[in-house]
Amino acid sequence: MTATVVGSDGLCRCAWVTAAPDFQRYHDTEWGFPVKEDRHLFEKVCLEAFQCGLSWRTVLEKRENFRRAFCDFHIESVAAFGPVQIERMLTDSGLIRNRRKIEAAIHNARCARDMIKEEGSLAAFFWRFEEPTNAQPVTRTTSPRSQALSKALKSRGWKFVGPTTCYAFMQAMGLVNDHHPDCAVRGQVVSARRVFVKPD
Repeated sequence: MTATVVGSDGLCRCAWVTAAPDFQRYHDTEWGFPVKEDRHLFEKVCLEAFQCGLSWRTVLEKRENFRRAFCDFHIESVAAFGPVQIERMLTDSGLIRNRRKIEAAIHNARCARDMIKEEGSLAAFFWRFEEPTNAQPVTRTTSPRSQALSKALKSRGWKFVGPTTCYAFMQAMGLVNDHHPDCAVRGQVVSARRVFVKPD
């Protein structure tokens, strides 16, 4: 498979942008750019968990529905969810209606709440696992640092946070820049990471 494609605007991008209509915007404006806002980090952990066994296209198409159902991923709000909210989501056709994943998201919100108390923020914890800047195309789905992140999260009780899920999270949130070297967005991500102030 070709690693890159040239769009109608003449820009070279990672080839996966052609897989779905919304992928180019997601690729150009979100994927790989560094994030330190806890709500956004928590949202992505949850969405990557919902993706397990499915495609990112399925999750991305339902993202606004997830935001509505999970109170825009406000951690304290999700941590307070109980049986009523779970049953409501299990009947919501706009979501991925998997009880284990829904319950895991609520459980992880409680773990996130505890982590914020201990670490100061989710960002302070996650950014300890940043990958060094890579110069070559990457086709891996995990790494030693994603394995370490997975182990650290699991030791704190988090669920649905295997090494592959953690690596996808790291790619999306800017902890690693996996844009192809020829991709027009890669340089933008490099610049964004250069000025990014990592949380203490």
